Amino acid sequence: MKTILIIDDDMHIGNMLQELLEREGYGVLRAYSGTEALLLLPQKTPDLVLLDLMLPGLSGEEVLPKIKNIPVIVVSAKIDVQDKVDLLLGGAADYVTKPFDTKELLARISVALRNTLAQVPLLHYDAITLNTASYAVFVDGAEVKLTRTEFAILKYLMQNSAQALSKSQLLDRIALDTPDCTEGSLKIHVSNLRKKLRDVSGKDYIEAVWGIGFKLK
Repeated sequence: MKTILIIDDDMHIGNMLQELLEREGYGVLRAYSGTEALLLLPQKTPDLVLLDLMLPGLSGEEVLPKIKNIPVIVVSAKIDVQDKVDLLLGGAADYVTKPFDTKELLARISVALRNTLAQVPLLHYDAITLNTASYAVFVDGAEVKLTRTEFAILKYLMQNSAQALSKSQLLDRIALDTPDCTEGSLKIHVSNLRKKLRDVSGKDYIEAVWGIGFKLK
């Protein structure tokens, strides 16, 4: 099930969107300010974000560049063409003007999710390139052979390279790719992955964050 994060301080619109999306089979997360959204994103990674611009605290324009590797559809009452152009060039996947037709919004959500799946399935971090389709990993052009679990861990770390991830987050997110990984074995898998990357690159790419979990350096 795809999950959509609604970032909007208007309770009426947010409730309407949540009801609409849940009726269509989507999971829904809610944030009522830009600051709350940025606190939520490291804990929950949605498949798509619906972002209002006029938010308390951090505005939608300030939040947009901080959302990485997730398609964002701006939903705003602003109708100025230049605003739309700036936001689309700034990373938004689409722009929907309030008030909107619900069928059109659902269609745009469907297209944005489909386009995300159709993108070249490569992740990059420093000298590491990970191909999510072929399960190949290269460091400085040299292929690194990883186990299924090591690959799943590295993929999720690369998808969330800006923050430290707790052990429970890692286990939850890699469960679909590698259900045999347990809390007891996670540290061993991370240690083996770190060694393989270090043997090829000479760099220690993964660090333990005391009291939290792991992150990319």
